[in-house]
Amino acid sequence: KSVKTSPSFADAALGRLAQGTKVLAEGGYENVFRQTFETVPEEVLQNSFACYLSTSAGPVMGVLYVSTAKLAYSSDSPLSYKADGKTEWSYYKVVIPLHQLKAVNPSTSRANAAEKYVQVISVDNHEFWFMGFLNYHGAVECLLDAMHAQTAA
Repeated sequence: KSVKTSPSFADAALGRLAQGTKVLAEGGYENVFRQTFETVPEEVLQNSFACYLSTSAGPVMGVLYVSTAKLAYSSDSPLSYKADGKTEWSYYKVVIPLHQLKAVNPSTSRANAAEKYVQVISVDNHEFWFMGFLNYHGAVECLLDAMHAQTAA
């Protein structure tokens, strides 16, 4: 399965700017996280990372949230899809409860060392590839911590 590479750095930087504006308008990552995903009162957002999710349609820009209960990803903008011959729009979301997290595998492209990915695998063997992190090492550390905290619990 090939992973499509992320758009140009300039596109990514512009996207980050637009996204930062949206997050400020909606009261910060914590508020956006709670508005976007079902949360429980004791759930705490540990961190959030702007990144891309590799999809069959190409990389989708969004935010990966790591809370004390789950990994959650939401695209920055709605994506179109066909339903009953009509075009519908919806945000692309992924939610993996931490207890369903099987593996977090950091990897680097053999062709280009600057391209770093994180493969996340759920217990039902769904694979998600995240890339284009501004702080790759911070993201990897946070994801590994979340997985280890869960396996220790």
